[in-house]
Amino acid sequence: MPQEHIHFVTGRLAERALREQVAALAERIGFSYSVDVLPITVAALMTPAWIAKHWAVPPHTTRVVIPGYCGGDLTALHADCHATVEAGPRDLRQLPEFFLQSPPPEDYGGWDIEIIAEINFCPRLTTAEILETAEQLRQDGANVIDVGCEPGAPWSGVGDVVRALRDAGHRVSIDSMHVGEIAAATRAGAELVLSVNSTNVEAAADWGAEVVVVPDDPKDPAGCEATLDKLQAGGVACRIDPVLEPIGFGFAASLARYVESRKRYPDAAMMMGVGNLTELTDADSAAINVLLLGFCQELGIRSVLTTQVINWARTSVRECDRARRLAYHAVERGVLPKHLAPELVMLRDPHVDEPAPPDIAELAAAVRDNNYRIFAANGEVHVASRGLHLHHCDPFELMDQLARSGPGGGMPRGLDQRHAFYLGYEMCKAATALTLGKSYRQDEALNWGLLTRPESRRHLTSRRDIDAGSADDAAGRGEGEP
Repeated sequence: MPQEHIHFVTGRLAERALREQVAALAERIGFSYSVDVLPITVAALMTPAWIAKHWAVPPHTTRVVIPGYCGGDLTALHADCHATVEAGPRDLRQLPEFFLQSPPPEDYGGWDIEIIAEINFCPRLTTAEILETAEQLRQDGANVIDVGCEPGAPWSGVGDVVRALRDAGHRVSIDSMHVGEIAAATRAGAELVLSVNSTNVEAAADWGAEVVVVPDDPKDPAGCEATLDKLQAGGVACRIDPVLEPIGFGFAASLARYVESRKRYPDAAMMMGVGNLTELTDADSAAINVLLLGFCQELGIRSVLTTQVINWARTSVRECDRARRLAYHAVERGVLPKHLAPELVMLRDPHVDEPAPPDIAELAAAVRDNNYRIFAANGEVHVASRGLHLHHCDPFELMDQLARSGPGGGMPRGLDQRHAFYLGYEMCKAATALTLGKSYRQDEALNWGLLTRPESRRHLTSRRDIDAGSADDAAGRGEGEP
C-alpha cells in the first residue's frame, strides 16, 4: 500500500517545534509529511475559513491536520481539499498521544457488578431532598437507591419515601435491622433488605423481598450458617455479606472471610459494603474503590454498597461505576487495567508534558506580539512575551517581576486589573500542575479525570481581523488579550 502523506498546518511561532515532533512521529509510525507555515504568528488565531484562503495542500496528501483551536465547522476546508481534514491537539506536545494512543476497545464498558448507593440519615431529610439526591446518584451510575435509616424508634415515614422513590422509577433497598421499619418499606416496594441476622431472620419470610445476610459476629467464619439455613427453609432469596472491616480492625481477615465464604458457598450471591474502607481511611476514595471492585470482580461478588458522606469519598458512586467497568474488562479479557480509561487517574496525570526551558526562551525571542504565554517547566512557572522571559517557582514573586518589567521598571503596557487577574489565575494552575505532577496548558483545564470541569478560552478569543483577512496584523497587535 502507498505510504500515507500527512500535511500539517501551523503558524510561524510553532514551526520549529512542530517539525521536530512530526519528524520523530513520521519515523516511528511510518508516513511522509509536509508542513504548511501560514502567514500568521499565533496558530491559535486561525479559523477554518481563513486557512482555506492561505493553505496549499500537496496533491498526494491523504490527511490534513490543522491546529486544535481551529475546530468547528470545517466545511470550507473539506470543500477545498481532496484529503481528510481534522483538527489536531491544541498543544503540539500532545501529537504523540494524538497519533499513538489507542481509543478504548469497542467492547469496553461492560459491567456485572450492581451499585447500591445509600442515602444516609434519610429520616432527617425531606422527601424532595431524597428524590433529588436519588436522581443524581442514578445519573452517577447507581442501580439501587438504599434508604438509610437510623437506630432508635422506627421511622414512620419510611413507607412514603420508598413509595415516592419507586414512583420516580428507582429500585429501592432499605437499610435497617428494625422489623417494623423493614416491613413498612417492603410493603411500599423495597426489593432488598440490608440486613438480616439472627435478631430479625424470623420475620424475613413475611417481607417478600431479597435480603442481605450478615454474621452476628463478623469474626466467626460460620456466623451466617444458621441464618442462611432458616432463610433457605423459608424460600427467601438472599445474598451474603461477610462484612468488610476497617484497617486496624481486622481488614485483612475480613477479606479472607469473603474468600472463605465464596469457597463455602460457590454459587451464592454476595455483596460487599465498601464504605467501611472508603469512609474510614484517610485517603482519596478512587483508588480504594478500584482495588475493592477488582477484588469483587475476581471473586464473583456482584453487588457493592457505597456511601458518599465524608468529603474525600463524595464521588464514590461515579468512581465505582468507572471501577466496575475497568475491572470487568481486565478480568474478562485477561488484560491489565491500564491505558484503558484513565478517568480515575485524578490527582496526577498519566504522563507529564513540559517544554524545555531553552525552548521557552527561544520562543520568547521569536514572539512579535504582546500576548503572554505561560508554561510550567523544570519546577518553575514561566512567562514569555515579546522581549520577555521571566520564571520563578513562586507565582507571587513572578507576578512582582512582571509588574517591574515595563519601561523604567514599572508596569508593562496593557497589564490592567482584568489582565492581571487572568495571568494570576493561569499562574496558579501552572503552580498546581508543578506541585502535583500534571501537565499544564494555558487556557485549558487541568486534567482531573472524571472530576475535570472544562474551561472556556480566555486568552485568544478575538477573530474579527482574521475573518477580514488580516490575521498577522491581529496577532501583532495582541488581539484577544483578556
